[in-house]
Amino acid sequence: MPSSAVTEAELISLLHFWADAGVDCCLEDAPVNRRVEMKTVAAAPRRADLRPTVAPTAMDAPRIDVVGAAARAQTMAKGCATLQDLESAISAFDGCPLSAMGARQAVFARGRPDAEVVIIGEGPGAEEDLQGAPFVGRAGRLLDRMLVASGLSDRVFITNTVFWRPPANRTPTLEEQEICAPFVARAVELVDPSCVLLLGGAAAKAVLKRPEGILSLRGRWSEWADGMSRPRPVIASLHPAFLLRQPTAKKLAWSDLLNLAGRLEPKGVSQ
Repeated sequence: MPSSAVTEAELISLLHFWADAGVDCCLEDAPVNRRVEMKTVAAAPRRADLRPTVAPTAMDAPRIDVVGAAARAQTMAKGCATLQDLESAISAFDGCPLSAMGARQAVFARGRPDAEVVIIGEGPGAEEDLQGAPFVGRAGRLLDRMLVASGLSDRVFITNTVFWRPPANRTPTLEEQEICAPFVARAVELVDPSCVLLLGGAAAKAVLKRPEGILSLRGRWSEWADGMSRPRPVIASLHPAFLLRQPTAKKLAWSDLLNLAGRLEPKGVSQ
């Protein structure tokens, strides 16, 4: 389909679809800004005119001391005896580069401090950055409706793999997630849930250390032992933002929620 026949919103939705499905590489030597290309196709139809003269290299990216920053996060996280302590430590932490990329505030968590299920998403979006709580935008409202329908709404603690909004709501990098990982693990330890639910490909890959896309990882139980005092049962599912773009996939996410709810003590689950 020619680019002039595709709207910007449709193109963005398609890119999100492939990212959630696990497609995380390109086949060209240099990135091409398709949104710019689409807007200027009539005036500059040649794709080569839209590319940088020199392809960006790893040397152009800012260097991040991931090991050092993660070690600092580990030390701070270990010193937190409560979730309130942990939230304060995260707010004071400056080792994650996302904290200096325009985010208004650190976004930690919401839900029960003694929850049976810890839900971990990818990262805060614009609404979360504004309100200071995770999953409060459109995707969060869908998640809340699904939790109510599955009987889990009052049994969860919700957080993310990173605590600051990535620029333009991009997916957090593995390095950013690795730096924040000690805080995430400490939150799970403090809540001490029966199991953990990972939402989206970025969260699943960060915790499970697996290369597959979310459509392959979802619905299967495994154990999370890294950084834990004892292994935690964990299951991955589709991110609610993905479900908003692909409503037909809701049945898969619903199956995952019922799978999870069935592992807990029954409290009346809708079938």
